[in-house]
Amino acid sequence: MKNKFARIILFALIAVGIALAVIYREWFDAAALEQWVQGAGAAGPIVFMVVYAVGTVFFLPGSVLTLAGGALFGPVLGTFLNLTGATLGATLAFLVARYLASHWVEQKAGGRLKQLKEGVEGEGWRFVAFVRLVPLFPFNLLNYALGLTRIKLSHYIIASYICMLPGALAYTSLGYTGREAVAGSEGMIQKGLLALALLALVAFLPRVIGRLRRRPMLSVDELKQRLDDRQDVLVLDVRTAADFIGEQGHIARAANIPVEDLPGRLEELSNRIERPIAIVCRTDRRSDKAARILARHGYGDVHVVRGGMTSWNDAGYAVER
Repeated sequence: MKNKFARIILFALIAVGIALAVIYREWFDAAALEQWVQGAGAAGPIVFMVVYAVGTVFFLPGSVLTLAGGALFGPVLGTFLNLTGATLGATLAFLVARYLASHWVEQKAGGRLKQLKEGVEGEGWRFVAFVRLVPLFPFNLLNYALGLTRIKLSHYIIASYICMLPGALAYTSLGYTGREAVAGSEGMIQKGLLALALLALVAFLPRVIGRLRRRPMLSVDELKQRLDDRQDVLVLDVRTAADFIGEQGHIARAANIPVEDLPGRLEELSNRIERPIAIVCRTDRRSDKAARILARHGYGDVHVVRGGMTSWNDAGYAVER
């Protein structure tokens, strides 16, 4: 009974805090934060990290905090304070969600939600690292969502701290550069170019990570062997519905999601985040596009079938029509 009452109180506090943060968000800006930090004197860096952590829990805009950290403390100390404050806040949100609702979610989750949860838990720290490097979901919301899984707390903290570093460094440098530009400091061109280069690197990271997560192509012979051995592999046919039942036919038990529809139908593949997917098309050009889409959304075991249904038919393997 006491635990239930404590959960209700904590939930009410979090809900009220988030509501107030949304209502009074316009009052929260870099100038106000600077006043708080300067008013704290030598304790300013500690105050800043605490504000960042609390702001993360209550959905305050992280961009304002990070840019302010660069402007107030410079690119080196600012990056450390931003990264530490963000990780502390993310950890608090993670623990709050785990305490409030993880047991309830464990009992109630079923169907695709359960499959998605199990897929994330199976990937563990690798999934945390991926979503920190490739921001697929809003940062503040993701912290709470991950708390509803059984990912280890230590894995969550370490992966978050390390993999948020590139973004923290880039946006802290941008905040520092903006402050220096206003002050008319020397060397602004070099500092500005460095900040832009870091931002470009962060923007390019999702594509790089997606390529690194891609798996080797499969030949039709390799796919046939896997299917004959009853291995856990989903054949995803990304042709149109008409082509799927057309003259080339399709592989038995293949799922058909046209590549054009794939971004809007990823939920149907939620249980395959880290389980093998073999993508087929007429050849392999559209399959490669589908593989890139899946890689960008965290699917980590995706293979393009070389030559697609054309090679499958040329090999004389059975099809359904």
